[in-house]
Amino acid sequence: MNIDELKLRAENLEEQISCAKAEMRIALQPQFSSVLGKIAAEGAQVPGRMRRLDAVLVEEAIEARFDNMPV
Repeated sequence: MNIDELKLRAENLEEQISCAKAEMRIALQPQFSSVLGKIAAEGAQVPGRMRRLDAVLVEEAIEARFDNMPV
């Protein structure tokens, strides 16, 4: 994929994530993070809003793991 295709893929995932329920958001996070990593590897700047969204998704995934942990 070239940089334009990667950016388009990131924008599509961002839109899907914004409309998704919690479980789907967590499921889409690895794909989103991967695309952002590829954009950065190509030397392009990843938009701040996307970096922030990825960070929020990582936090959600971590919290979801602890929600199911027995006490």
